[in-house]
Amino acid sequence: MLRDPSCILIAFVLPIILLFIFGYGLSLDAKHVKLAFVAQEQTPEIFSLFNALDATDYIAPSYYEKQTEAEEALVNGRVRGILVLQNDFSQQVRTRYNADIQLITDGVETNTATLLENYIIGVINHWKSQQLADGGTAMSAPVNVKTRILFNPELKSKNTLIPGSIALILAVIGTLLTSLVVAREWERGTMEAMLATPVSPLILIAGKLVPYYFLGTGSAAVCVLLSHYLFHVPFRGSVGALFMIATAFLGASLALGFLISTATKNQYLASLLALMFAFMPNVMLSGAIFEISAMPLPIRILTYLFPARYFVSCLQTVFMTGDIWRLFLPNLAVIIFIAAILFAATLVMTPKRLE
Repeated sequence: MLRDPSCILIAFVLPIILLFIFGYGLSLDAKHVKLAFVAQEQTPEIFSLFNALDATDYIAPSYYEKQTEAEEALVNGRVRGILVLQNDFSQQVRTRYNADIQLITDGVETNTATLLENYIIGVINHWKSQQLADGGTAMSAPVNVKTRILFNPELKSKNTLIPGSIALILAVIGTLLTSLVVAREWERGTMEAMLATPVSPLILIAGKLVPYYFLGTGSAAVCVLLSHYLFHVPFRGSVGALFMIATAFLGASLALGFLISTATKNQYLASLLALMFAFMPNVMLSGAIFEISAMPLPIRILTYLFPARYFVSCLQTVFMTGDIWRLFLPNLAVIIFIAAILFAATLVMTPKRLE
């Protein structure tokens, strides 16, 4: 056991890493949910309600004067919901009429949409009680919250979970496909024969990655077709956008697997590390299942290191919303940047000659 470092890794290091991720990454709550607060008036009642929303840890409101700007922010993913106050909201609550507030939520995140509605209703009820306790007149009329859900009006969880599952599947498949490539060559002794040829490391990497890229693309196509026709997940984007997003993510996954394979030169250890880096962190930290905003700040920072975080956001958008290039392009740029770093590291670690 002492001669096999992988045993020590599995027995002591892996449980600590998994417990750290489970303890801090798993949360069904939603904190600091970004909310667009739309109100054209500037009255004490409106400022009081905004401050009540801002005082809770679960909602992070931003003030908007125009509803169109708030809706654009919702489509681009900058906010998760919109709270719209009517122009005569203050007058309504002062004259004992019903005061209606419209809440527009993003149904792509079904759990967050439900929690946001409950949070807002709870804050408004507390605000009403506080106003009455302070002797104010703002709560003479009841406040009714009318909710409208966009993109996923039925709040079907499978419409969110299945696109996220595709991202996880591609991450695991892409990394596992290439993690065993070079390690197998070293174990079989054929790497020495390849190093004796005039083939450059760049050509060697390309020759190994291109076939697995087509395998990964075929796997992605099967997953998308099954999701749409078998599970009836709506597909509102274009095939071209999906192809570009999947290509960038597959490149990052394949590069990660090739880097692991090059560094370990052992199939068992390579497959173990591939599962550790491709499956568990992406399940917990990609946003496919658990809301990233509910995680502690150090864990949220850690999520930026994984391409699946950006791929899940793009994939859910192309399925549920459509082609939103203002959201796609920044995420694509980050995925390509991470893939380039992984490719560069693999190129550096690939032997250039037989020592």
